[in-house]
Amino acid sequence: MDAIVIGAGVIGAAVAFELAKRGHGVTIVDRERAAGHGSTAGSCAIIRMHYSTWDGTALAWEGYHYWRDWRGHLQAPDGEDLARYVECGCLVMKTEGNGYLEKHMANSRDLSIPLEEWDTDQIKAALPGIDLNRFAPARLMDDPAFGAPTGGQIDGAVFWPSGGYMTDPALSAKNLADAAQRHGAHLRLGATVEAILENNGRASGVRLAGGEDLHADVVVNVAGPASSRINQMAGVTDDMTIQTRALRQEVTHLPAPPDVYAGSGMVLSDSDACVYSRPEHGGNVLIGSEDPPCDTMEYLDDDTTYDRDFTDQWTTQALRMAQRFPSIGIPSRTKGVVDLYDAATDWIPIYDRSSLPGFYMACGTSGNQYKNAPIAGILMAELIDAVEGGQDHDNDPVKMTLPYVGREIDLGFYSRKRPINEQSSFSVLG
Repeated sequence: MDAIVIGAGVIGAAVAFELAKRGHGVTIVDRERAAGHGSTAGSCAIIRMHYSTWDGTALAWEGYHYWRDWRGHLQAPDGEDLARYVECGCLVMKTEGNGYLEKHMANSRDLSIPLEEWDTDQIKAALPGIDLNRFAPARLMDDPAFGAPTGGQIDGAVFWPSGGYMTDPALSAKNLADAAQRHGAHLRLGATVEAILENNGRASGVRLAGGEDLHADVVVNVAGPASSRINQMAGVTDDMTIQTRALRQEVTHLPAPPDVYAGSGMVLSDSDACVYSRPEHGGNVLIGSEDPPCDTMEYLDDDTTYDRDFTDQWTTQALRMAQRFPSIGIPSRTKGVVDLYDAATDWIPIYDRSSLPGFYMACGTSGNQYKNAPIAGILMAELIDAVEGGQDHDNDPVKMTLPYVGREIDLGFYSRKRPINEQSSFSVLG
């Protein structure tokens, strides 16, 4: 079987790697000039395993094991420059908004994921200078009550010691693309897909800008923020209850004074202040939004032309972080990232076949699926092989046993036809 994978981001490269390992002929097509230089490059590359759904928790815990043995997973030769996993732990504040993490802890305990419940003294010992006043609900800067405590204090948190982040998300995608090429995959960069080819009612390849046709038995849409346009090209959106859209996001980059992050720091999720953060090299911190209702969600129809300048959202995120850590400095010069998510309706990805035989989707992954890239590649290869082998995934969903976790998951959870999952947090740590 020959496959064309549209997208050389971290998920697309992982899919290509797993298909190539199984002996399939693979061509990866990407409009960028290097693997991982689309939305993957803008990721905070956080690896966490706390989720409100069991399926999300299981997949994330499985994914962690590949990151912590990245060289082994890639079968990379000694000396190859690889992205590195920093296992600094992830601290999540208990709030009313996240149900005081009861579901997250139950899922973790069921899967034997290490966790620690912390009281306020433990939080303050790990994060000197922290202000544990409650600030929810989040407000915009022009609200007179912005930044004012709303009564009471955060009285606990959960620490997942296995959490962390990858040092270079773009490099991690390149690592996967290189590994795929060692197994015979071909990489076509600077190549924009203009049409999905069909023959006898099946996807049969892609047409590139300039008119070149590439032919294959299957086509896999892993185009990130361009995924909705690719699905429209293929004419497969009519039976999808879950859609994907490009969503503009900003990440704030600030200096982190020593009293904010003791030692090497940690990933922090705070749904009261509505920000998440992680340490960055050079004594800095990356800060993203947990998307409270008051913030504008800027969905885009065009994923190629959008405002790449910072807006008031940058300042809002910085000031929300300053609510929790009053000593943090906010420089006059803005630094950080402006990029796009590929966001699904319920923020849970689509890993599925489509209504067009031979056309598959790994979409809606930006911001919440970087951590799952290695296992997402395995999952998609398993799905494609099963469906091409004759299994009716829509009516008899493919199931697979997670190699490290040893538990079975139902890939129907990620169906394009699923009802909107109300257990979703409808937010991400990007």
